[in-house]
Amino acid sequence: MFLDRVKISIKAGNGGKGSTSFLRTKLNANGGPDGGDGGKGGDVIFRATNDLNTLYPFRFKKKFVAGNGEDGHQKNQTGKNGKDEIIDVPTGTVLINPQTNKIIADLSEDGMTFTALKGGAGGHGNAYYKSSIKQAPSFSQTGEVTELKEIILELKTIADVGFVGFPNVGKSTLLSVISNANPKIANYPFTTIYPNLGVCEVLGETFVVADIPGLIEGASEGLGLGHYFLKHVERVRLLVHLVDISESEGRNAVQDFRIINSELGKYNKSLTQTKQIVVFSKCDNLDETELKKRIDEFIKETKVKDYMAISSYNRTGIEELKRKILENLKKIPKRPALEVEETDFDKRDNTSIEIKRLQDGSFEVLGGRIESLIRGVVLSDQTSFAYFQKTLKEMGVIDMLKEKGMKEGDSVTIKDISFEYVE
Repeated sequence: MFLDRVKISIKAGNGGKGSTSFLRTKLNANGGPDGGDGGKGGDVIFRATNDLNTLYPFRFKKKFVAGNGEDGHQKNQTGKNGKDEIIDVPTGTVLINPQTNKIIADLSEDGMTFTALKGGAGGHGNAYYKSSIKQAPSFSQTGEVTELKEIILELKTIADVGFVGFPNVGKSTLLSVISNANPKIANYPFTTIYPNLGVCEVLGETFVVADIPGLIEGASEGLGLGHYFLKHVERVRLLVHLVDISESEGRNAVQDFRIINSELGKYNKSLTQTKQIVVFSKCDNLDETELKKRIDEFIKETKVKDYMAISSYNRTGIEELKRKILENLKKIPKRPALEVEETDFDKRDNTSIEIKRLQDGSFEVLGGRIESLIRGVVLSDQTSFAYFQKTLKEMGVIDMLKEKGMKEGDSVTIKDISFEYVE
């Protein structure tokens, strides 16, 4: 099954806790603090691979979590870092922030990686807090806790050449005779329900071809299947526009040509600048005189300059088309990766402070700066709690609480810590 857009959840690993430990040996029963730091949490990393061509593996597994950092140990031993979560995606996958709908990365080359989320920092052990004033700190710091975040994966097929045209003009048949692809072929509309890729070899060189299905009038606005697959045309360097010159489906060849170009332009104006080769298909349905007449009329109406006639059925013109495509590709540079629109997807709040007054008259202090501070507080340790109170004053939190109406005796809650304010 082909799948080209999916939303998943990702979470970097939490940082490990710092250790609270004191050196104990036969020769030194009352040694100093030797608690090591916690390990860093694992990162979430996306990696592009040519071994995949669909996002189908994400249909059922939608949550990916990196390993947590190991807690610190005694003897100043730092805990192990958490295992990175490496997520393989097809080359051409674009990562999008669902909150802003902005692109955060474009994995347009095989092997390219992107670190979407970095693991939480490990907490400091009590050895870190030792000083001339605090000779034996009996507290340590907890690791940084990371958040679960959603991200959209959208696949935009990587191909050098895109076959476009109305259903049943012979795109899939041409793909099957020009490359190693084996697409499903039948004589009814929308036989092709997802882009097919094939590798074409000519004169010792290769290029990738994509059959883009479902384009009809109104595709750019959601009609038919085309609006799902127009995104796969964006990266191609060359368009091979197939036109059924025999008009075997009862449609007008010139009108078909204009409709498809109109839909491409409505979806993305840059596609109107993409080099096109017009290929007249199903030529074996007409005798030479009628074929020449129809082609001449088409050229007169459309002013097309780069064209050729083929028959996939009897292989007429196939080798010439392959060489023509290769010649054009040599002159056309590869498409650049999509522009990154958002660079702070993993931005973490370490500065905000928010004061809330609750219905019972007590106060709650929230915010990223508070979250960072609370990681190193141990209520049962007098020194730790004194440091906590001092820092609250230095940060201006006490003044902010007073501005909100806090008086002596009022209750204040910060995370899991509650205390009564005393002047």
